[in-house]
Amino acid sequence: MSEPVLQVRDFTVEFWVDGVWYPAAIKMNFELHPGKVLAIVGESGSGKSTTALGLMDLLASNARRSGSVKVKDVEMLNAKPSLLRKFRGKEVAYIFQEPMTALNPVYTIGFQIVETLRTHFDMGPKTARARAVELLTTVEIPNPEMSFDKYPHQL
Repeated sequence: MSEPVLQVRDFTVEFWVDGVWYPAAIKMNFELHPGKVLAIVGESGSGKSTTALGLMDLLASNARRSGSVKVKDVEMLNAKPSLLRKFRGKEVAYIFQEPMTALNPVYTIGFQIVETLRTHFDMGPKTARARAVELLTTVEIPNPEMSFDKYPHQL
């Protein structure tokens, strides 16, 4: 079997609330291998979203994480922001559950896609715009050239 692209060991997330650490996910262990799918299932409030957000270091400031999270054998837990930025969007991505809140309503769709592309990949504005239109086409957004300049509520 191939090496895992994601390896999680003893991953724990806790939140500091009113002077007490409350566990939200405790000693999670799993691996994800290339070409495979991993499903994390459980009832509401069981820590699925907290685990996923914690893996990407997208938790609130009152959270702490422990254990090990390796992407392609590189430790991500407590990694420098520059290393996280290098991996986010290219090696690892998070698709938010609520699509209506995933995009900022005051910026156009195109602006937000271009901003993301330029943050994670070495590309200029023209190349990023072309790639953004290509991505909109790939996900079958009607009239991608015009949709690029629309705001989220207009889709």
